[in-house]
Amino acid sequence: IQQVFKQLFYMINAVALNNLLLRKDVCSWSTGMQLRFNISQLEEWLHGKNLQQSEAAQTLEPLIQAAQLLQLKKKTSEDAEAICSLCTSLTTQQIVKILNLYTPVNEFEERVTVAFIRNIQKHLQDRNDPQQLLLDFKHMFPVLFPFNPSSITMDSIHLPASLNLDFLNKV
Repeated sequence: IQQVFKQLFYMINAVALNNLLLRKDVCSWSTGMQLRFNISQLEEWLHGKNLQQSEAAQTLEPLIQAAQLLQLKKKTSEDAEAICSLCTSLTTQQIVKILNLYTPVNEFEERVTVAFIRNIQKHLQDRNDPQQLLLDFKHMFPVLFPFNPSSITMDSIHLPASLNLDFLNKV
């Protein structure tokens, strides 16, 4: 059950983040607020179902960081440093793409300046990020089956003659 929810939450993360990276109309402060609220609801649900150890919440980390990126101030060099230290699960390409797509919804917000984006790129130039922008939503985590040893010892097993296994010898 834990592995199923980890996979499901990864798919939610991948589809939501990919939509964020491809659609300018959803890259705004209010979308960041809505995403963070929805993610917290998912985290509370996991906690309520006692699935915290499933690592499902950790698969949402890139989406959480993208939501926080949409909510942070994006003006000063200190803001750039804060973004760089916060967004460790996002690649440089993803951070820059979100900042480029950021669209102010009201008059209190401003577009992200090109100088600020270049500052971010300068801060992140030493990262060894993969060169992919979108997440692979078809990625499958390996299924792990726990080993539960049997309490029955092999020498106590009786093989019926009807199985025609006379060639087996007990050692």
